[in-house]
Amino acid sequence: MTTDHLTIVNHPLVSHKLSIMRRVDTSTSKFRQLLREISMLLAYEVTRDLPMTTERIQTPLCEWDAPVLEGRKLALISILRAGNGLLDGILELVPAARVGFVGLYRDPETLQPVQYYCKLPAELEDRWTIVVDPMLATGNSSVAAIDLLKAAGAKKIIFLCLLAAPEGVARMQEAHPDVRVVTASLDECLNDHGYIVPGLGDAGDRMFGTK
Repeated sequence: MTTDHLTIVNHPLVSHKLSIMRRVDTSTSKFRQLLREISMLLAYEVTRDLPMTTERIQTPLCEWDAPVLEGRKLALISILRAGNGLLDGILELVPAARVGFVGLYRDPETLQPVQYYCKLPAELEDRWTIVVDPMLATGNSSVAAIDLLKAAGAKKIIFLCLLAAPEGVARMQEAHPDVRVVTASLDECLNDHGYIVPGLGDAGDRMFGTK
């Protein structure tokens, strides 16, 4: 499913691996492995429309105008801490990408984001920027992270997540209608504590074995 603002990656391997991750008895090591595998599959979709040009190269047989990526290298921005689980898999495919980090945590009372760290690559205005975070729940942290990126000059931004709630997608569309959201699943709703249902729990805790 694809709209101007939202792309849901309906791929059998993605759906199968995600179902295993949702299981409450899936181990930490298995969860991390599956997240890495899914992130590589999602990376194909999120980079589908990157601009291309040609470069004259010499093959073993002849000279040829070969297709190559155009412009500066990608920027990958991980929303700490859980975003690093998606980041690792994408870097397997685009190891030359520039990497930045935004540290945000959600206040348990207000559900609003609190920033504690921000380190971004240079020249974001000239790069395609992919923001990664496994969960798009309330959308507050994601919106705050993209606010920071735009303030730093980023103009071409895609948000990549494992799961999204309708409330988070709506919040992102309202705040940043120019940012496309790519996800493996649009789940049912948020519960009273701001967790995605059916979801998979707290992605950071499950990935790092913390509570």
